[in-house]
Amino acid sequence: MKVLALNCGSSSIKAALVDTARQLRVLDVRVQNLGKPEATLCVGDHSEPLGQHGSHAEALQRVFDAVRRHCTESHAIEAIAHRVVHGGAEFGEPTLLDDTKVEKLRQLAALAPLHNPPAMAAVAAARLAFPDLPQVAVFDTAFHATLPRRSREYALPVDLTRRLGLRRFGFHGISHAHVAAVAAGYMQVPATAQRVISCHLGNGASITAIEYGRSVETSMGMTPLEGLVMGTRAGDIDPGVLLQLLESGEFDRTTLGRLLNEASGLKGLTGTEDMAEIERRAADGDEGCRLAIAVFAHRARKYIGAYAATMGGVEAIAFTGGIGENSPLIRHRIAQRLDFLGAVIDEDRNRDARVSTARPVIDIATEHSRVRILVVRADEEAAMANAVAGLLQADSSKQTFTLPVAISARHAHLSQRTIDVVFGTGHALNVTRLLSQPGQFSAQETVTLIGPRGQIEQVRVLGPPRAVDQIEISRSDEFILGIDAPVRLSGDTAHTPGIIVAGPAGRVALQSGVICAHRHIHMHPDDAVRLRLKDRDSVAVRIDSVGRSLTFGAVIVRVSTEFRLEMHIDVDEANAAGLDPGASGEVLLPTNAVAHATAR
Repeated sequence: MKVLALNCGSSSIKAALVDTARQLRVLDVRVQNLGKPEATLCVGDHSEPLGQHGSHAEALQRVFDAVRRHCTESHAIEAIAHRVVHGGAEFGEPTLLDDTKVEKLRQLAALAPLHNPPAMAAVAAARLAFPDLPQVAVFDTAFHATLPRRSREYALPVDLTRRLGLRRFGFHGISHAHVAAVAAGYMQVPATAQRVISCHLGNGASITAIEYGRSVETSMGMTPLEGLVMGTRAGDIDPGVLLQLLESGEFDRTTLGRLLNEASGLKGLTGTEDMAEIERRAADGDEGCRLAIAVFAHRARKYIGAYAATMGGVEAIAFTGGIGENSPLIRHRIAQRLDFLGAVIDEDRNRDARVSTARPVIDIATEHSRVRILVVRADEEAAMANAVAGLLQADSSKQTFTLPVAISARHAHLSQRTIDVVFGTGHALNVTRLLSQPGQFSAQETVTLIGPRGQIEQVRVLGPPRAVDQIEISRSDEFILGIDAPVRLSGDTAHTPGIIVAGPAGRVALQSGVICAHRHIHMHPDDAVRLRLKDRDSVAVRIDSVGRSLTFGAVIVRVSTEFRLEMHIDVDEANAAGLDPGASGEVLLPTNAVAHATAR
């Protein structure tokens, strides 16, 4: 599919015509420094002055004219993708736009005042210029839909946050998802098998902790104001400072908004948001610019350390965005004290790193560094185009595949060593019934789980014994026990919390092994071949029930000759969908399948 991807910001417009079938950029068009005397229109390698008085609407018409001139019949546009920064609570997936949805998106402008208004201007202009083409919004907030409650919620009165919709959303999700996928490809591991800290550093900047394909923490919050120091935004700031500014009488709601969005950050510290200029001035002895670089790097390094702790480790730290890709100095300043994480930068590689279309990722870590440090070429437009193609192709030629759904209650997989302690030396588990997966059974034996806050009795043991202890609980169980169990695939117990397991003969204090099981599908290789899926792909599954039908996203496919086709969800998820035992679901697949689905 040929998709025109539009990424419209406050002072720039990026457009790319992408052939998603061949993963090829047919044309690149850029508008830079919009509203300034040096404003330019770049079409491929050719650039021309745009004029400082050009509006977004006028600039977009120039972009559309350039696209029409360069589009041959074989490269005719089939759809238009729009990057929309803030989708609010309602919009979490790529969305085909109509009048109603456009109006709802207009109402979110105050949440991202520098980005949503230009994006909606682009939507209006594109709908006029290409009235017969489908227009699809792709949201920066969507990738962060997986944020756990502890990362998502503000410590404000619950009735207030619910009434006003106050919560953290996160941004730059299109870029962070792209970085996670590129890092996984470079390191030759599935995205669902690694922990990545993605640093999108540009005029807007954010850092995201991506744990096994899921965004679990991110530096921006309800709006793009929170987090790192940015071009014109201060990032984290004591709310008391804002109260003081309002009380001074110099600011009201409007002027304070302008200060925070347009006159703070690097610009507030130095008078310019251009990091390249700041670096030049710093080299010439400008102390203000030197301070700005130090503050910028310090804030980023602080977040990286915090996110490594949040995930219990990290396999890759990746830099992307205009500053992240093009500033060896900033990468050096951020990475220079990360040795304690096992992340050691190679200064020669760092200075020489130049990402490009031909070389979209470069490793700048030393050979012996345990953590890879990557520079990744940003390609939000290609990511947007792929998302739109997937949506439209799925909608136009959708195939479904029905499979049984099993509800997995809390249970324990125990090693023989633990069985010996809690039930007696040499004890063999007694089979009460065979489970759907070959060789697995529900045992007669139960244990008590004892956490810091409480305990749960009569937890069923499943057999046969495993080499490593694993306790699978739900989110509701977490609260009862007083522990924080990460969402993991079965068998992935590294850096997980422990618990006390008690039985009639004794108790064992496990040091790790407690997880909330990631929803997944057990699949035999024959089914995987038929569906053109592979191990650790991610799919969506629709489950219909009376009044509570749900589509579960990010369902991980597990492929093995030992498996029988079945989807597993926990009790909380089953309750959310109003399911009873014996339910079934439909795997949603476009006709060209999901060969490289992204895990979220």
